[in-house]
Amino acid sequence: MKLITGVLAAVLLLAGMGASHAVVRIADDRGGRIGTYVDKYQGLRTSGETVIIDGLCASACTIVLGAVPHDRICVTSHANLGFHAAWDFGANGRAITNPEATQMLYSMYPPAVRRWIAARGGLTPRMIFLRGKQLQALYKPCYLDAQASANRPSSR
Repeated sequence: MKLITGVLAAVLLLAGMGASHAVVRIADDRGGRIGTYVDKYQGLRTSGETVIIDGLCASACTIVLGAVPHDRICVTSHANLGFHAAWDFGANGRAITNPEATQMLYSMYPPAVRRWIAARGGLTPRMIFLRGKQLQALYKPCYLDAQASANRPSSR
């Protein structure tokens, strides 16, 4: 009887761990439309999943920093965040900076990220990258989780 109870307890423990330790890995996301990412990350925020940034997360992808709680984001040594001003297509098909969307995007970031961006001249049409020690100073490392998920494709 003790053996059956022990096995049942172990199964329940492992099942609970799987649900509470679900992860989403971001590795090669060049961004896209802001609204699409706001919707995507609102779902991620409510899911309780942890986010591993393990490669490029650029443009609208970086909204994850403001949408998901700080304690549920970790970065690997490969993490690379790219920031720039929001833009629209102009009448002639060329990209034109959208100041209102840029301000909205900027306001979504946590204060430490906003300070980092401001120290580099703010969000402009030129991409700026937060990576390495500067990024690791702002977010916890996720060495083991990244290794465990390295062979799985990103689920979002």
